[in-house]
This record gives sequence, structure tokens and C-alpha cells, in this order.
Amino acid sequence: MQLTSFTDFGLRALIYMASLPPDKMTSITEVTQVYGVSRNHMVKIINQLSRAGFVTAVRGKNGGIRLGRPAKMIRIGDVVRELEPLSLVNCTQEFCHITPACRLKSVLQKAIAAFLAELDNCTLAELIDENQPLYKLLLVE
Repeated sequence: MQLTSFTDFGLRALIYMASLPPDKMTSITEVTQVYGVSRNHMVKIINQLSRAGFVTAVRGKNGGIRLGRPAKMIRIGDVVRELEPLSLVNCTQEFCHITPACRLKSVLQKAIAAFLAELDNCTLAELIDENQPLYKLLLVE
């Protein structure tokens, strides 16, 4: 399974914001520069993260973005659930004629559940706490 770039960059944006001092705001432009991603793509990602409460966005001259809650309260599984379309196969009758007898869907649902359960064991804080190599790469002070 491969995460979409939407989820990938969403997680990276959260990692960057979590690496900053708690009271420091950043900008979408700054995040896009750090990761070399399209600003339009990042705007969509930040909007969805904001709607879900993972990010707080403040408009205006002194505005910016920052985490919407402490990093230790953000489970990676929750972020992936919010950003990732987790349907691995199309099991509609119109698309697949074996759907009524197929057992693949239930196996894949169990696999996704196990995947998310593992991600639920990790918080954003665990990814950044005392991670000096990360801070150096992100050029965070």
C-alpha cells in the first residue's frame, strides 16, 4: 500500500509544524519551500487539516498556521484516516462481477484496520521529540 502524495505531504507539514516552538506560527509558503511541493497542493492539504482540527490557521497580517492541538494528542492513524482514501479496491457490482462471492474485500478491510491500529500507536510527538537530525534537516532552531 502506498499513501497518496496528499497524505504524505500532510504528514510532512504536521512534522514541520511540530518541530517549531509551540508559539511560533509558520506559513503555507514556508512549508512548501521546505518540501518543494506546489503551493496550491499544500493549500488544499492545510485546509483539510484545519477543518479536522489538526492545524489552526489564522488570517491577517500576523497570521499563519500552527498545530491545532499538542503533538502528543495527534495520532498518526487519525491523520491518515482524515487524508487518505482508504478504499483499496472497487467492489461495486458495476465494476466487479464477482463481488457477491468475493472474500477479498473483508481481508483487505482487516489489513487496513491492522495498518491503522499500528499507526494509532504513534503520535506526532514521537516522530519529532529529541530528533536532532530532523531538526537539522528542517533547519529548525
